[in-house]
Amino acid sequence: MLTSINPSSEEILKEYPQMTGKELRFAIDQSEKAFIAWKKSSFEERASVLLKIKDKLLKHQKELGLTITLEMGKPIRESYQEIEKCAWVCEYYAKHGKSFLKAKKIQSDIKESQVLYEPLGTILAIMPWNFPFWQVFRFLAPVLMAGNTALLKHASNVSASALAIQKIVQEAGLPLGVFQTLLLSIHQIKELIKAPSVKAVTLTGSSQAGRSVAALAGAYLKKCVLELGGSDPFIVLADADLHLAVKIAVQSRMNNSGQSCIAAKRFIIEEKVYPAFLKKMLSEMKAIKFDNPQKQSTRLGPLAKESIRRELHQQVETSVKMGAVLKLGGKLPKGRGYFYPPTVLTDIPEAAPLYREESFGPVASCFKVKNEEEALSLANQTSYGLGATLLTKNKEKALSLAKELEVGNCFINARVHSDPRLPFGGVKDSGFGRELSDFGIKEFTNIKTLYPKF
Repeated sequence: MLTSINPSSEEILKEYPQMTGKELRFAIDQSEKAFIAWKKSSFEERASVLLKIKDKLLKHQKELGLTITLEMGKPIRESYQEIEKCAWVCEYYAKHGKSFLKAKKIQSDIKESQVLYEPLGTILAIMPWNFPFWQVFRFLAPVLMAGNTALLKHASNVSASALAIQKIVQEAGLPLGVFQTLLLSIHQIKELIKAPSVKAVTLTGSSQAGRSVAALAGAYLKKCVLELGGSDPFIVLADADLHLAVKIAVQSRMNNSGQSCIAAKRFIIEEKVYPAFLKKMLSEMKAIKFDNPQKQSTRLGPLAKESIRRELHQQVETSVKMGAVLKLGGKLPKGRGYFYPPTVLTDIPEAAPLYREESFGPVASCFKVKNEEEALSLANQTSYGLGATLLTKNKEKALSLAKELEVGNCFINARVHSDPRLPFGGVKDSGFGRELSDFGIKEFTNIKTLYPKF
């Protein structure tokens, strides 16, 4: 059984039966059959379905948002925003998908060579719980627009969200079998990946999960796209606007109660402005109180699972025992719910967990550096490479430093975030491949060379 638990109350919301092997094989066959017809549909037909999905999402925004909040504790305002973003990505690919996949003419030694973008077949998505709708739709919209079919293995604690997504797309008129939610355990993933009709796999999750899926995909010669963890640096140079820097820093660290791969986690500040920045940040963080995520006023909800809170607290405690200074928070609250307070640490030893590891919750690691060279060196001292934020008023310096940061996404004077118009992904242990924009829709196509010599 797959269990959905309300992280605010620790009460079981519902238990879902796991698919049998026979049911799984039927779903795979159904997806393969659906692909035969769906790949022949026109771009206009696919766009029409995506726009209907967009309308359904917005029509049911409140109930879908509440599902997110109940299952994984996201503050309700952010849950509503997540649904809006899903509607946006559907509209974006409905509008631009055809032009992105238009045959490209290439000059060669014949009159006209071409590059074609053709659908691959069934794409398997293994998705996490932290953005239970957005993670799915940023994969699903381009995959459907490209003419592929999709199978979703969602995180077990957000099964209601997974089923709600299937219901929405079916009500919007997506043909039967083109998209299916599979309620599975992780032990059934191998059977999915090795199925001949499953042509590729995409995963968003931990680096450990990424290695496992990449190994399986490699064993069966399946393409994969991996969006994994991050220990994103947030660099504040001496000439930065401190008011803006603190505002963006707190937003980035506290978004989704700190449970985001692209949240700023390591705050690297030049020593000239370090005291002022730290004082302002502590004041802002201290003012944020955790509360019932169903309240419109709540900025900090619970963590999604007890195991996440336990691991986060262990990172904090171990770092403090090794010499880090706890400036704020760091104490497990009493009462029900997987809540964790805003926490700030300084003077973190290099061997401590929070020096370079990913922290999945409202915990900020602060570092004082002498200059921008030291800031750059520290920023790159991690196995991750997803996102980075740079605060400075010097445009030339910012663009120069951005080229040296070993990340897939670098934002200057702005919070790192995903946008349908921009490619999204990482390097190093943060994965490979890209989602969103024209890069994302082409990831799961057969890029075919056509050389017609007559």
